[in-house]
Amino acid sequence: MDLEKHPRERSEARVDLRKRPAEPPVRREPEAPEGCLAVAIRIPVRIVVLVLVVPVRMLWDALVVAGRFLNDVLLRPLGRALLWLGRAVFVWPFVALWRWVVVPVGKALGWLGHVLVVVPLVWLYRYVLTPVGHAIAWVARGAGAAVGWIAGGVGAALGWVYAALLTPVGYAVMWVLRGLGAVLAALGIGVWTALAWLVKYLVVVPAVWLYTWVLAPVGRAIGWCAKGLVWLVSMAVTGIGTALYWIARILLVLPALAVWRWILTPVGRVLAVIGRELWHALGHAWRVAGHISLAVGRFLGTLFRWIFVEPVRWVYRSVLTPVGHVVRDAVWRPAAEAARSVGRATRQALAAARESVRQARADFRRMLFGEPRRPQPVDRREPSGRETRTLGSSTTALTKD
Repeated sequence: MDLEKHPRERSEARVDLRKRPAEPPVRREPEAPEGCLAVAIRIPVRIVVLVLVVPVRMLWDALVVAGRFLNDVLLRPLGRALLWLGRAVFVWPFVALWRWVVVPVGKALGWLGHVLVVVPLVWLYRYVLTPVGHAIAWVARGAGAAVGWIAGGVGAALGWVYAALLTPVGYAVMWVLRGLGAVLAALGIGVWTALAWLVKYLVVVPAVWLYTWVLAPVGRAIGWCAKGLVWLVSMAVTGIGTALYWIARILLVLPALAVWRWILTPVGRVLAVIGRELWHALGHAWRVAGHISLAVGRFLGTLFRWIFVEPVRWVYRSVLTPVGHVVRDAVWRPAAEAARSVGRATRQALAAARESVRQARADFRRMLFGEPRRPQPVDRREPSGRETRTLGSSTTALTKD
């Protein structure tokens, strides 16, 4: 294809290739080397897994196709019908009840409550309670003024009693109480000093001597003995713990470590390789089975199309369509034209009958009541209808006839 191009186009393509910057090389991660065990396990496992997975994948694809067909043909229309039925049974009656019953009844009750409750209460508040409240307030203000005047007089009398009688008596009582307080304070200070001296030399000094020369040495000796006992116990526990540690290490840890290192780890690696290869084989077999299932499905679809769809299409296109055209042109169109002609004739006959009935009714009315009186035209010298003024029909004083 490049040789068939024009030489100028080939030269421009070379210039574009020279101008294009070189793309940086993509670094790929080096694949991990595989052992002989993985290579030896891979092919048999993939063959066995492919043989086992192909029927499962074909069954799965068949179930998927059947499920989609059932969803499109049965479940979705059934769900829509159930949804419509649910709306018709549960939603629309309540909506109609709310719209045509509850809302009008609520509005009527609201208007009735406004007329029967709110309006009378407003009238009662405005024309009864408000004047009564104003009257009560006026009476309360008068009573408060009278009580205030009386309280002022009583307060003045009490103030005179306080200033002329109670104040001198209070000063005298306070002077006597100050003297008694001074005497009692002097007695208390003396008693407190004596009690403090007795407590110091009878209680505190002996207690300090007892703590310093008896309790402190005894406590130090007991602490030293406790420290020695704790050291002995800790040494014994340490020795026993070390012995148990080495016994457990030799009898349990080292055998378990050897079993883990030399038995479980290799077996786990082998099982990991087998599991990884089995997983990869399942994925590969699933994809291959998908391609196989797709090919089988296409083959069955093609077979179904050639066995059923194409004959039905051929019958529809080659047999039913010409027959339908013939029936349409030979039967339906003449029948439709005849039906339209009959309809037009029927409409014309009905119109003529209605006009005859109207004329007969008008003649009968004239026969009974006579001709109706027609209004006499009045010459107003004004244009009638939508006619415009002209020189011949002017209404000015200079151009009147």
